[in-house]
Order: sequence, then structure tokens, then C-alpha cells
Amino acid sequence: MSKRDVYEYALLRVVPRMERGECFNAGVLVYCRAASYVAARTHLDEAKLKALDPGADVVGVRAALRAVESVCGGGTGAGQAAGDDAGRRFRWLIAPRSTVVQPGPVHTGLTADPEAETERLLDLLVR
Repeated sequence: MSKRDVYEYALLRVVPRMERGECFNAGVLVYCRAASYVAARTHLDEAKLKALDPGADVVGVRAALRAVESVCGGGTGAGQAAGDDAGRRFRWLIAPRSTVVQPGPVHTGLTADPEAETERLLDLLVR
């Protein structure tokens, strides 16, 4: 059996109209401390977004999802979080916020390959 490490993940939810409380999954955020790994993968279902809010800002939602991916990647694309380690970037991204793109609750699991797990979760829970 290969070595498996603990990882944490949160779904990225799109909440087009806060007052209605309706949402759908548009991405997954994964952190594995043992591998110093943090990444987000996103997939925006534009038809769902428009069904929940015909006037939704699709470009803005896509930009918000890309921003999460950029923060995960670190470097200059991470803005103020550029110098933070993977764990600090993950914790910052999962902090509750009142925006159209929100993190869900954090869950845990075991994986031998955090990158493959990120793709598996995206396929299972988002697409």
C-alpha cells in the first residue's frame, strides 16, 4: 500500500443572489500539508448560473474563480498572499465571506496524490 497523507478540501460555491440562498458548486480547493500542496480547480456551469439569476455577472464570477486559482498558485499571481505558505493561503481562501463565490465547509480525506485527488473531486462534486 502506498503512503497516503491527510488532505483538506472545500467546495467553491456560487451564490448569485444572496437573499435567495441558492447556490451550486463551481470548484474545489484542496490542501495537503505533507506535500505543501494547495490548488483550486474550477468549472463554471453558465447555464446554472443564468437559471438562478438571468442578470448574473458571468465575467465577474469567472474572474473570482480565477483569482482563487491564482492565490493557490502563489507567486506574483497571489497578490498579498504571494509570500505565504500553502497552509496560510488555504486558510485565507476558506475564510467565510459574503460574495458571489464562497467557500463551503472543510472536509478531510486521505490521498497518495493530491493533484489527482483535486481532479477527482472536481469531477465528482462539480462537473
